[in-house]
Amino acid sequence: MTILRYTASADNTITNAYNSSLVSRGTGSNMGASDILEVFSIYGNATTTSVELSRILIQFPIDKIKEDRDLGNLPAAGKPTFKLKLYNAPHYQATPRNFVLQVSAVSASWQEGAGLDMEGYSDVVASGSHGSNWVTASSHQAWNKAGGDYHSSPVYTQTFKTGLEDLSIDVSPLVEQWITTETDGTTAAPSSGKRNYGFGIRLTNDYEGYFSGSTDAEMSGTVNIHNITGSTKSYYTKKFFARGTEFFYKQPVIEAQFDDSIKDNRGNFYLSSSLLTSTEIMNNLYFYNYYRGKLRDIAGKSTALPQIRLYYSSGSKPEGERRGFLNSSLSPVHHITASRTATGIYKASIAASSSIISTTYPYLVDVWSFLGEEVLTGSVITPIKYRPSSFQDNNDYVLSMPGLKKEYSKRDNIRFRLYARQKNWSPNIYNVAKNKPQNLTLVSSSYRVIRVIDDLEVSSHGYADPKYSLLSHDVSGNFFNFKMNLLEPGYQYGFKFSVYDDYSNSFVEQPYLFKFRVV
Repeated sequence: MTILRYTASADNTITNAYNSSLVSRGTGSNMGASDILEVFSIYGNATTTSVELSRILIQFPIDKIKEDRDLGNLPAAGKPTFKLKLYNAPHYQATPRNFVLQVSAVSASWQEGAGLDMEGYSDVVASGSHGSNWVTASSHQAWNKAGGDYHSSPVYTQTFKTGLEDLSIDVSPLVEQWITTETDGTTAAPSSGKRNYGFGIRLTNDYEGYFSGSTDAEMSGTVNIHNITGSTKSYYTKKFFARGTEFFYKQPVIEAQFDDSIKDNRGNFYLSSSLLTSTEIMNNLYFYNYYRGKLRDIAGKSTALPQIRLYYSSGSKPEGERRGFLNSSLSPVHHITASRTATGIYKASIAASSSIISTTYPYLVDVWSFLGEEVLTGSVITPIKYRPSSFQDNNDYVLSMPGLKKEYSKRDNIRFRLYARQKNWSPNIYNVAKNKPQNLTLVSSSYRVIRVIDDLEVSSHGYADPKYSLLSHDVSGNFFNFKMNLLEPGYQYGFKFSVYDDYSNSFVEQPYLFKFRVV
């Protein structure tokens, strides 16, 4: 599965807004147990120049993200994209339009609290009790500045045109910093910005209310925030679902997206042609180092890499001398060292001309070695000569998932196989007697998941980088891995597939829905 989701471990809304009496403010109130998070700026409500603000604090379990990386479930830094996602909560109050929200790293530890009241702000954090609010981060510590303490960088923003959008921001650099801190332990100083105190979400300075005050107006214990670039227009109110929501797919998450698809050309190995580009003539061959059913790095080291050689063959065994081929730089070689793509998985990119085989020896066999010792002989490869077509291929397919079960447990991690053939495959009598329909390898295809009862899209097609929903392929056809804990139990779901169409340069979704239930 190329999406991993990490639900928030703590969240809270803090505010300096007036209660309904317009006399006292909710600076001491806590809303840590509410199922809603809220951001707003109200100008001129109590007086002609009064400013009322609301901000969000939210934190995620970075230790679990690091654990997944240590276990090999999450690729190394630089490969995954971490998206901060909060989901719009519809409400009966006014929703602002055309504003910008800012996401910053909180620079001090804070406590979530157990307050619920988001209207009258009656859940006040008394002295010595637990929970953050507008002026205090915890029972033992006040904020240095009213409204919370935040690092000046990095800062991420998102524009909301209608005000009804979800929040989705790439926060990868900051998450990677926090993962590093988890590795380092407590060696990083709090001021370094590397400790995980979570995110602060608020309107940018241009949209929070205008207020002109002295520098002292920013110190803890005060209400207003000095902001001479602020707005005299109100932005009331943007709401998101909090981690306590009853709606499974509306919980705030950090979503790790990455492309771990495997494009193994063992079953569709093309010989080079002058009609193709240098990229198109390359074929990928993979080596999988399984030990007792689990992928392991060679010799337990990520730096240990195998080498590959090619031999021609008249059957399934290597024959004769090793054959020459081209490496990724298009230089002639007799062997290359593979690259490590993931734990225990190694890839070699090869181009081969038609002279690599002959009429007597029409097949290839790959032989892998490590430290001079041959450790694996691959299955036979049947090279294919590229033939240009004078017409557009039919891009309609018949798809099936023969191994799909009716039910799965939320603990299951399944490798699914997809069978494909051309839709208008029409065998003659000889083909019926001798052959079964060819299982086509879809070179570029994608999947998404919907909840059947309401067509809710649980996992979308990841067409853009990172292409997190692409199917892999090997000698047996297309496949993908999927973790059922991504889905809420008790519902029926369905897989939908899209296939890339070279003619239109776009993915075309196929008219099939493969249903299953999670229990």
